[in-house]
Amino acid sequence: MASSAMNLILERIALFQFTPTHCAQARGMLGWSVEQLSREAKVSVGDIQRFEAQQDVADEVRLALTYRFEAQGLVFFPGFAPGRGGNMRESGSVEIRGELAMVE
Repeated sequence: MASSAMNLILERIALFQFTPTHCAQARGMLGWSVEQLSREAKVSVGDIQRFEAQQDVADEVRLALTYRFEAQGLVFFPGFAPGRGGNMRESGSVEIRGELAMVE
């Protein structure tokens, strides 16, 4: 299990790498509507719409979206469209924290 400091670093990286454009692109790749992403990530439709419109949302919302997409095997890098990673569920353990999941 990663230390608290390592978790904080990983969360900061996820927040830096995941952009509003990534969110819309990832939804498109998965064929998900805003409503479906809302159900999957357990965040409000309004939060998703605000984020994709490049308005401020809480870090917890951004992390929930990032982790939900990563659980589907997507990876995010600044300046690039989302890509398909390896099978995330088989490549590492999944830590559940509240309503968020993080691959370690």
